[in-house]
Amino acid sequence: MSRLLSLPDPYPVGPVLGPLDADVRVPGSKSVTNRALVCAALAVGSSTLTGALFADDTEAMIGVLRAVGLEVAADEAGACLSVIGSGGQLPPTDQLIDVGQSGTTARFALPLLALGRGTYQVTAHEQMQARPMATTFEALRGLGAAVEEQGQAGHLPASISGDGLRSGIVQVPGDASSQFLSGLLLIAPCLPDGLVIELTTELVSRPYVALTISVMEAFGASIEQPDQRTFAVAPSGYLGRTYDVEPDASAASYPLAAAAICGGRVKVLGLTDRALQGDIAFAHVLAEMGATVTQDHSGTEVRAERGALRGGSFDLNYFSDTAQTLAVLAPFAAEAVTVTGIDFIRHKEIDRIQAVATELTRCGIEVVVDPDGWTIQPGHPVPAVIETSEDHRMAMSFALLGLAADGIRISDPGCVAKTFPAYWDMLEQLRASAPLTPTSKTVEPH
Repeated sequence: MSRLLSLPDPYPVGPVLGPLDADVRVPGSKSVTNRALVCAALAVGSSTLTGALFADDTEAMIGVLRAVGLEVAADEAGACLSVIGSGGQLPPTDQLIDVGQSGTTARFALPLLALGRGTYQVTAHEQMQARPMATTFEALRGLGAAVEEQGQAGHLPASISGDGLRSGIVQVPGDASSQFLSGLLLIAPCLPDGLVIELTTELVSRPYVALTISVMEAFGASIEQPDQRTFAVAPSGYLGRTYDVEPDASAASYPLAAAAICGGRVKVLGLTDRALQGDIAFAHVLAEMGATVTQDHSGTEVRAERGALRGGSFDLNYFSDTAQTLAVLAPFAAEAVTVTGIDFIRHKEIDRIQAVATELTRCGIEVVVDPDGWTIQPGHPVPAVIETSEDHRMAMSFALLGLAADGIRISDPGCVAKTFPAYWDMLEQLRASAPLTPTSKTVEPH
């Protein structure tokens, strides 16, 4: 990741002229890796995670586990993590626990620490400190934990002590972030009598919760859903195992979208038709817009003709991490593109709805901010420096504009380390696959 520090800032993205023709690999899923790390940490026995993601967000989760004394062995070259489980109860520590900028780590670590013995001090990057944590804090207090904010109410930093965390019924809203629900689900098998979680509002990003349950069940948990708003988790605990982490579907949205923008063919290897992640649905959006999508046991492939995309209206409530990717694809469609169902992404790393509108407007694209998304008109992007505001998805998505338009430069290109440290290498691989690439505009990342 240190090589990212040597990249030019802003990073120039040169356009390609010819169609793409590439098979690419993307990192392991952040969402799966961090969920599997929690299950492995709480399991009886040891676990091995293969295909794991090594990036800032997963390093933050590994750091939490090591801070409380758990043994986590990392083989980055082999994309492998080995974890010695705690059997459902974490040891105490006086070490300050830092969740960094990672939302999944913050929303999963606090419930995890509530299972431990003693009081834990938790801090975060200032960007994560601005993000809400009240749902997790209140739910844990309802289960008997003591949570004390060190600054603003409902936000990190905070101390947590959960000695004797009890079972019962806990109610949480479903319309803030699915991470709050997932964090509670992950610890539930380790409570004395399990846990029943009731949603008080409709759940956003439901596929992420389905993903959580799938990972939990792979480690031996038992979850019943008598209705759409109730989750009943048995006190089964977890058993250590070998678990294969699938490629990250959110990361895959970028090369797949590149094929739709530039024309040609791009296949993401390993992201098969059996993928667990809800973000695989982004490929179906591309199909609705006119691309040809093929999914099989070897991966997901998109083929498209340059300039042949259709517009339309798309509800991304269940796979909102691809919203920025669709937003930068929209100017290249023949008609307007409306993205709905994503009002809650205002509370991600940044206000992603406003940030996307601001940066597309900077590029000369007409954007209307709707109550729960955008309407984006067709247009040709003009040269601009894209302000990423330390948001990895702003950098990765807006870089795609530069494959089809002159003069696009990305500020703070190193922020991709959060989830996809090799992103710029992958982008150069796509560029190299285009037979008529204007080499004078290419900037090598090495």
